[in-house]
Amino acid sequence: MATYSADYLKRLLAAVERFEEAFECWMETQVESDHVSSRGMLPTVWTKDGQDEATVRTRELDVAEAAGAAERAVAVTGAKIAVAGVGVVDPIASWSLMSAPRALVAPQDVRATAARVRGRLSMMIDEAEAASESATPGFAPSELHEVIWTAAAAHWTTHQYRVAVREASEALTVHWKERLGRNDVTDTSFWQQTLSAGDPEPGKPKLAWPGPAEDQTAKSMRGGLAPLAGALNNLATGLNLTVRNVATHTRDELTEQEGMERLAAYSYFARLLDQCEIRRAEKPEGT
Repeated sequence: MATYSADYLKRLLAAVERFEEAFECWMETQVESDHVSSRGMLPTVWTKDGQDEATVRTRELDVAEAAGAAERAVAVTGAKIAVAGVGVVDPIASWSLMSAPRALVAPQDVRATAARVRGRLSMMIDEAEAASESATPGFAPSELHEVIWTAAAAHWTTHQYRVAVREASEALTVHWKERLGRNDVTDTSFWQQTLSAGDPEPGKPKLAWPGPAEDQTAKSMRGGLAPLAGALNNLATGLNLTVRNVATHTRDELTEQEGMERLAAYSYFARLLDQCEIRRAEKPEGT
């Protein structure tokens, strides 16, 4: 079972509460039915007569936005329902289908799911807080570098650990290629050029550890910053070869422990890159 920090779970709880508020606000504009009354053929909600269309549309968008955040909480808690002939359904993600014929869910399904999610999250928060007080420190994937966890989260919570690692590794490359405007090269060439020694060229900025080249601030490092710059380049190459390429070109699933270790390696690399300076070639005078 994945481990989540109390802070992360509290954010999910707040997202569910925001969804409930937006949902009830929208329901004020709707006629509410259920599967018995609709006989399984009709929608379970429809707009009340005399409602302002702009207001209804605005409230619908509010629900859609809130549902996007609350869906993560459903995945974390596993609070889905079974629908005959369809399978397992997330009522929060499927809220908009209530307005369609043969609606999969009814308003009460949405409310009950949100309440169940809140209950499970509250229990998980208590457990996470209790665990944080123990002598053994926990590991919370949600506390990884933002770029890494944002890309991995949706797959991690559904136990697709290999895909989570692959998406995280690719997201870090995309993040820096966009920041440096380097969508003109392959991923491997990008890291080789960006973290290589030497001065940047026009259109080819570099990431460099801050400080003068002769600085020897790290006690265990000899020869100034040059060895560290090379180490970053080697780290990027090593991670791509041993983690990204394997996760991309094989279908062998990872265990949760294996996935955490790989994500942690990329998270550490991402934090090192955040400390680097972006160095760009100076434009010639008169241009």
